[in-house]
Formats: sequence, C-alpha cells, structure tokens
Amino acid sequence: MRGSIDGLDSSAPLGEMLPAAFADDVLAQHFVAGLDEVLAPILSVLDCLDSYFTPSLAPVDFTRWIGWWIGADTDGIEDDEAGSEARLRAAVAAAAYLHRVRGTRKGLTEAVRLAFGVEPEITESGGSAWSARPRGPAPGEPRPRLHVTVRLADPSPADTHRLDDLVAAARPAHMPYTVQVTAAERTSPT
Repeated sequence: MRGSIDGLDSSAPLGEMLPAAFADDVLAQHFVAGLDEVLAPILSVLDCLDSYFTPSLAPVDFTRWIGWWIGADTDGIEDDEAGSEARLRAAVAAAAYLHRVRGTRKGLTEAVRLAFGVEPEITESGGSAWSARPRGPAPGEPRPRLHVTVRLADPSPADTHRLDDLVAAARPAHMPYTVQVTAAERTSPT
C-alpha cells in the first residue's frame, strides 16, 4: 500500500518560490517547509503519473484498481498465490487487446490462457467457406454450439465456475456453450 515517505523532498520547494522579502524570514521558510512535506507525495505521484498507467510499473493495488476500471478479468487472481502479481499485471496489460478480439475464437483462447495458464480445447459449430456459385451449402452445423475444455494439473469445482463465468463473458453473445475442467494427463519421465 502506498503512503507517506519519511524525508521525501519536494520536487518544487515553496521556500525558493517566495518573494525576496520572505527569503530570509525564518518563520515563513519553516511554514512553507511544512507545506512542502505535505505536498511532496502529491508532486511525486504527478511526476511519475505515466508509471501508474503502465501495468508493469504501477503499484499492485493501483494495478488491481485499473484492472477493475477497464474490465480486465482479474477475479481468479488471489493476492497470496505464487506468481499472482505477474498474472495480475499480464491480465491488465492484455485487457485492451482482449476487448478488441472479444467474441472470437482467438479472444476466447487468449482469455482462458491468461486466466488458467493453459491452452484450452475449443470445439464449435461454425465455419466459413467461399464459392463462385451462389446458394452453395452453408458451412458448419445448423445449430450453434461451443464447448471449452481446460486440462489442469489439480482441478477443483471452483475452476469450473470460473471457466463458466469467463466463457460466458468472452463468447459470441448468441452462442450456447458448455465448459469442462478435467485433470491433465501426467506423463512419466523416461
């Protein structure tokens, strides 16, 4: 959490800006020195304002707030997990891109990869084709469907709910869907 920093000097001391008549006045200099101490953190934030909007540089609590503000999917990222800060920063940094590709297979894949750290298996009913002749057969299946499977090393029921919420938000709005979280196959070293 951010707070005041003992001994933080002001980047624009007020004592140096006083008229010449107050330059040697001890009372005036001590008075504005107290104001400098109060204003120094504010000026420091303003001097570094661009860093607050760069997810890799911003304080963690501010990064989480920015993520909430721009609609980044940070719900499954807990503060006490290992690597949670890196996952939070990656989710916030990718939010604008994910909003651009929302509703596409690529967008859904990226959203699941960011949230779970694994590549999802996505099956859908859609398709596209080109034909020089009009009224050709329509590609894909007549009924829309979407199924997303995620294979995790240690799945829990909470993962299924989290995946369901994520797919509901990132899928095409008209598409009915199902989700499945299964245990990843373990391979033995040979």
